[in-house]
Amino acid sequence: MRALLDACVLYPTVMREVLMGAAAQGLYEPIWSARILEEWARAAARVAPLSEPIARGEIALLSAKWPRASVRVDQGRMARYWLPDENDIHVLAAASEASADLIITMNAKDFPQRILAEEGLTRQDPDGFLVSLHHAKPDIMQSIADKVHAKAEELSGQPWEIRKLFKKARLPRFGKAVSLGL
Repeated sequence: MRALLDACVLYPTVMREVLMGAAAQGLYEPIWSARILEEWARAAARVAPLSEPIARGEIALLSAKWPRASVRVDQGRMARYWLPDENDIHVLAAASEASADLIITMNAKDFPQRILAEEGLTRQDPDGFLVSLHHAKPDIMQSIADKVHAKAEELSGQPWEIRKLFKKARLPRFGKAVSLGL
């Protein structure tokens, strides 16, 4: 399964760590474009200007680890795509040109399922996607969740209840699944 990761799911660290942990275990193949990665860096800069260099470092590491994940988008072919928000057309174009199966995004309103279906794509939110991976491969996803949880505690210097960590990361159903072993 090939999944295009929108900037909104790459920017939050905990969410990205779980998604990339699943990809590292071969549960799906991640895809993005240079523009998506640039949106991530700009989002970090908007939140805190000092965060941009950190984001760019994370982007460089991710790009080095996943060199085949980046897809080039033919700017001339982008005109054939339409979405309610024209600023998201590049995401649809990248997913289509990479022959992705789905787009993982938190932005449901700007990626209508009927339009995506015309391109052979579906949309899924990261929480639902990770829950489905957990149902399919619970041991692998539990291990990933435990590693992300441990890293979050190490970096923050404080204990985190696993369910609360993932709820804060906008992954409440995944947090419930891994905390209860569902």
